[in-house]
Amino acid sequence: MVLVTGGTGLVGSHLLLKLAMDNSKVRALYRTPEKLAQVKRTFSYYTSDAHSLFNKIDWVKGDILDIPSLKSAFQQVTHVYHCAAYISFSPSDFKKLERVNREGTANIVNMCIAEGVKKICYVSTIGTIGRTVTDEEADEETEWSRQHTNPYAITKYLAEMEVWRGAQEQLQVVIVNPGVILGPGYWENGSGTFFKTAHKGYSYYPPGGSGFVSVADVITIMVNLMDSDINGERFITVAKNISYKQILDRISRSMGKKPPQKRLKLWQLQLGKFADQIRHVVTVKPRTITNNTIYGLIHPTTFDSTKIKRALEFEFEPLDAIIELSAKLFIAEHS
Repeated sequence: MVLVTGGTGLVGSHLLLKLAMDNSKVRALYRTPEKLAQVKRTFSYYTSDAHSLFNKIDWVKGDILDIPSLKSAFQQVTHVYHCAAYISFSPSDFKKLERVNREGTANIVNMCIAEGVKKICYVSTIGTIGRTVTDEEADEETEWSRQHTNPYAITKYLAEMEVWRGAQEQLQVVIVNPGVILGPGYWENGSGTFFKTAHKGYSYYPPGGSGFVSVADVITIMVNLMDSDINGERFITVAKNISYKQILDRISRSMGKKPPQKRLKLWQLQLGKFADQIRHVVTVKPRTITNNTIYGLIHPTTFDSTKIKRALEFEFEPLDAIIELSAKLFIAEHS
């Protein structure tokens, strides 16, 4: 039995679809019935058999912070894909981020050890990969530091430490560190915000860039790592390092929109941070522009995926296909 946490998110839902199509015996955690509707919708993007594939999954109501529900979910489980996480870049959310991402991962690792799970695949982030001080690409060995690091990345790094603790207790582990994951359906966060931004036709684009990868590639790598003898390793999964202007250009054109032409200047970013602070105080909504955000835009890091390419003899797919599919589905759902 395979257990998937975070099965109602972008990565988790696509992983469940692949596992169901491969006829794997799979169980998934969910917190609220409303979240299951998004999984069904994600399945329908790729197949007309979404209903029967969804029903192949053994859905268990639970939470990675709720030990009793985990004990039930872990019955007869041999492999775990830990995709669950709380995502926020607001400093005010650090306690919740630490609790869900670090403590929740500790709970999963402890259950894996207690129940004799054979192997776990943990979905981390390139935010736990160190920054380079030159134009050289960062790899899995680049030293990481908390300096100029957002709270989400800090808590994901702490979560990785829990996974490595499990490895010291003979649990087989692999960690993937994806870049910005492109995929359809989750428009309110992650890469979905790029599609929302492009659809609105803004004239401005942020400086900097990041590593990008399709959700299909991330899933394929995860499954192949779990099926392999590879153990005790982490892997950057980035198909291409590109600027935010380039990604917005591609998405805009896929939507038939005019690409943004004006680069946001530092003073505009600082003004945006000030406005964001006021919005946070008035509405209590999480911060979106912080000093760490601005630093990351001004000092972008590029990433080297050579390790995963060699380990699995893997070639990443071009990003154009997933951009076209996601843009098409975004338009269909927002027209």
